[in-house]
Amino acid sequence: MAKGRMRYWKITSEELGTYAYDESKLLNWEIKCVREPENEAQFIGVFMYRNGTAYDYESVKGICYYHNNIERKELPSITNFLQSKFNGKEMEKGERVFLKDSKEIYSAKDISDLAKDMEARFNTKAIISLEFEGITAEQLKNAGLPEAKLLPIPT
Repeated sequence: MAKGRMRYWKITSEELGTYAYDESKLLNWEIKCVREPENEAQFIGVFMYRNGTAYDYESVKGICYYHNNIERKELPSITNFLQSKFNGKEMEKGERVFLKDSKEIYSAKDISDLAKDMEARFNTKAIISLEFEGITAEQLKNAGLPEAKLLPIPT
């Protein structure tokens, strides 16, 4: 079976806590924290790219978040919450906040715990996506990831 890039989506924080994948193969993850009612499109997206996230002409390593229809006065509490867990130098660009050189997390448990904390603290429901590289669908299935949540990435 070919080793390519595989994306899993619509994972809950509870489901993620049961997975046991090879952390070195996780390329990026995202926790989209949605507020009810969904039709108001209020959400906070926390994410991390293993190879860094584009910021102007540089690549910034660490945890980042973006926001949609979240009041500006709420942003410091989100930033402070994430910094209290992961540190990092705050940098803002448009609707994105970067925590440069923050602690990086890749384990199912750490990402699941962060999603649960975000849900409790910011009154949201987390929807998690994971993207892997250099791993087979079979290996991921053995790690507990359901095929129903697999979204193949065109090469």
